[in-house]
Amino acid sequence: MNNPQPVAAETSAEIGNPLLPLLHQQQAAFLNNGAPDYKQRIEALNKLKKAIGEYKEEIVAAVQEDFGYRSDTETWITEVVTVLNEIMATKSHLKKWMKPSNPGRSLSAGMAKSRVIYQPKGVVGIMGAWNYPVLLVLSPLIGVIAAGNSAVIKPSDLTPKTGEVVKKMIANTFDESYISVVTGDVEVAANFTQLPFDHIVYTGSTHVGKIVMRAAAENLTPVTLELGGKSPTIINPNYPISKAVDRIMMGKFMNSGQTCIAPDYILVHESKVDELVSTFKEKLTKRYPSVENNKDISWIVNDRHFVRVSNLIKDAEERGATVVQVNPTNATISEGTRIIPPTLLLNVDTDSNIMHEEIFGPVLPIITYRDIDQAIRFVNERPRPLALYYFDNNKKQADKVLSRTISGGACVNETMLHFANEKMAFGGVGPSGLGSYHGQAGFLEFSHKKSVIFQGALSPAPLMNRAYPPFVVKVLKVVSNILS
Repeated sequence: MNNPQPVAAETSAEIGNPLLPLLHQQQAAFLNNGAPDYKQRIEALNKLKKAIGEYKEEIVAAVQEDFGYRSDTETWITEVVTVLNEIMATKSHLKKWMKPSNPGRSLSAGMAKSRVIYQPKGVVGIMGAWNYPVLLVLSPLIGVIAAGNSAVIKPSDLTPKTGEVVKKMIANTFDESYISVVTGDVEVAANFTQLPFDHIVYTGSTHVGKIVMRAAAENLTPVTLELGGKSPTIINPNYPISKAVDRIMMGKFMNSGQTCIAPDYILVHESKVDELVSTFKEKLTKRYPSVENNKDISWIVNDRHFVRVSNLIKDAEERGATVVQVNPTNATISEGTRIIPPTLLLNVDTDSNIMHEEIFGPVLPIITYRDIDQAIRFVNERPRPLALYYFDNNKKQADKVLSRTISGGACVNETMLHFANEKMAFGGVGPSGLGSYHGQAGFLEFSHKKSVIFQGALSPAPLMNRAYPPFVVKVLKVVSNILS
């Protein structure tokens, strides 16, 4: 058969979709060429690694331009180094991951040899987010390549300069029938979600995640949704406040809080709140001695988000919250720079908007509790978060908190570093996400796990044929013997 074409009928939403020819091109190439073998997948990962090295300066410059200003150090670490580390780890384990697994034999299956074979799903659509515009398209792409799939990538339209660099990098590295990038606005994104991909990965807000899942359902396309939510941080009174603040600062103020797993609010014992606030003020003053023209402070990505975060602070203050902004020189923020100084909020009304919306900014509400059970209840009464952070010197108590709360991931005495371990699955639960990737979890997420029986000389079929009729009577007798 020459040039086989996809056989699925087009839905009304797909007819006239300008992206459909690209998907058909990739589907045809996948059917013609078959699944890439181990050597081909390693070659693709090597090409991606080399491309990142060649375009790294353009990546940093584009991210800088999209944000208005973003710390180069943060971009190097999050958009370049993290991706390269994941490629290296994937390469080192891929051969083992690709081997069929042995689930064991079963008496019900006639003791036949059983295997689970990992096959690529086909063409995967990847929709990235603006807060880490390179990482959040290339990290899932690594798992997609490792599993043997093709990919079409749609970067966020809020970071268009970075999207164009990613598009150029991929176009100069891979044939578009294998991996390609489409850029554009909300209309392009809508067309993208309506395509009958074999799998879709979306990173972004819960609201848009519902839209993506609804569109994917029309094609029965499986989805991986990396969303967000309000990731809580609980500090037990036995844990040194100074040490906790150091580790919370790293997670909260990187990229000015524009991170889906940034600590969103703190639960601290009522006896420790004054110490917590004074320690934050002291350490933030050392870290950011000035906020105006500070090369370590990233801007809020655009005017709309700047206004949104500013309004969250204003709403909380109008509802009685005390606003503590760390601006050591009392500098007036120049109009248009989109800088929000590190901000603590005390005595926050839990009905405030900031306690219901994901903040995505350098603003940290502080809530007090009387005992750890109250803190656990506070977390459990709210939608399940993408991450939970707990600080405690008592391992038994930490295990209690982890077992009684449900979150996508968690850290004990740390923040965010569960994402940094490329060997661990990363994903949400409920409103914070669906599915997971990174390392072997990504390989499995983007693979079809085909169960296969290899029957030998003996088979239960002749015995079953002779046992009928009255087969039902004999089966009931067997069941009765098992249950007795």
